[in-house]
Amino acid sequence: MADLSIQVREADGVSILKPSGFVNAHTVRQFEEALERLVEAKRYAILLNCSDLAYISSAGLGAIMGLVETVRGNGGDILLCDLQENVFAIFDTLGFTQLYRVFPSEAEALAVLSGEA
Repeated sequence: MADLSIQVREADGVSILKPSGFVNAHTVRQFEEALERLVEAKRYAILLNCSDLAYISSAGLGAIMGLVETVRGNGGDILLCDLQENVFAIFDTLGFTQLYRVFPSEAEALAVLSGEA
C-alpha cells in the first residue's frame, strides 16, 4: 500500500479532500499538489476529511498554511473534520485548532460551509 492516497470529491459546492495514510516528508508534495489543484480551480470551500489520516508532519501542516491566506482572501475557508486522536493532538499542539475550525463529522462541517448551521 502506498504511504498516501487522496480522494477528492464535491458535495454542495464544497471540495472534500480525504487523505488516507501518512503525510510526511515523502508524501507532502502529493498532498500539497492536491490542495493547490483545488485553489487553481478556484475551489475555495475546502474540507479536509481526516478520518483515514494516520499521521501528518509539520511539512503537511505547512502545506495547509501556505494556501489558507489565498483561500480566505477569496471568501473561502479550509475546515477539518474526523481527526483521529493522534492527528488531533498534532494539530492541537501546534496551535492549528485555534487557526482552523475542527468538526467531529463531515456532515457538521458541510452544514457550516453550506450556510445551514
